[in-house]
Amino acid sequence: MEKAITFACPEEVLLTLTLSPEAFAQEVRLLAALKLYEQGRLSSGLAAKLAGLPRARFLLALGEHRIPLLEDTDEEFRREWEHA
Repeated sequence: MEKAITFACPEEVLLTLTLSPEAFAQEVRLLAALKLYEQGRLSSGLAAKLAGLPRARFLLALGEHRIPLLEDTDEEFRREWEHA
């Protein structure tokens, strides 16, 4: 099950970044997923789901953003399996 989350964004932000609302939303999802993964709060699998990417593509995005690959613990793998 997915939950929709909405927030207001100043139009100036979209204009400055030259992004459509849809492209901005996708970028925010990816950046949030990367940060939560980097902080160890989400496993790579759950972060990939948050970003809306296949896990392999998310792992590539980690490298593109110079975020080191963390080793998932057995507990993280178990949680991912249960939520798959």
